[in-house]
Amino acid sequence: MNFRAQLVAAQSRNASMLCVGLDPEPAKFPGAWKDDAARIFEFCAGIVDATKDLVCAFKPQIAYFAAQRAEAQLERLIHHIHEVAPGVPVILDAKRGDIGATAEQYAREAFERYDADALTLSPFMGLDSLEPYMRYDGRGLILLCRTSNPGGSDLQALPLVSDQPGGEMLYERIARLAAGPWNRGGQIGLVVGATYPQELKRVRELAPTLPLLIPGIGAQGGDAQATVRAGWRSGGPIIVSSSRAVLYAGSALAGENGFGAAARRVARATREQLQPGHAGS
Repeated sequence: MNFRAQLVAAQSRNASMLCVGLDPEPAKFPGAWKDDAARIFEFCAGIVDATKDLVCAFKPQIAYFAAQRAEAQLERLIHHIHEVAPGVPVILDAKRGDIGATAEQYAREAFERYDADALTLSPFMGLDSLEPYMRYDGRGLILLCRTSNPGGSDLQALPLVSDQPGGEMLYERIARLAAGPWNRGGQIGLVVGATYPQELKRVRELAPTLPLLIPGIGAQGGDAQATVRAGWRSGGPIIVSSSRAVLYAGSALAGENGFGAAARRVARATREQLQPGHAGS
């Protein structure tokens, strides 16, 4: 099953548009696990086990593993997700961007070594930088478009023709290309931050059927209801990511035996906030 079909099926089965981001920080681990990088797999697997029926995807962020020399734990974690949550896609958040042979190696890393179902990518080197990933039929390629950080405006919100006010902005061009000539195999989605609901709405207008990965709710301040109103359309799935708010929900008090239950409570509440009927009320 390709990434998009897998995503849509998981959203229907779990009645969810929530993606749990797996960004392990040992300094925030509960109880006796605090500061123990050897516990990364156990911590993340505990989150997965507690929330697997509440989500449409999991999104491990590769830097949190690589910085702790925990790539082997990441491999093990993705294998675990595929085993205990079959049909829930894994989006590897790596934001890769390069050309030629280097891009080929990044693609091998994501789709062969880690067996991710989708990968975040930077589109700023153009179509040929995406082509090595497109050779992996059915895998999702989720391109940075309008990111949730304030500095994203430095480039993404610039008009392409500076002497024509109101002209097309860079993020709009990316959305048009992604929904049109670049999406040759139907693999492409876009990253659009929840912190910019008007831009999110505009991207949805330009790319009505592409999956949108939407970070920024929770700790970054994005509003769940505004996000759903702006981005959700029938036939255009959204993947709303929450990381810290779920991972560390009361973990300081819960200890290494109770952090999963705390994460589950927050994930369940967030899933309900993201229901279209709830968001429209």
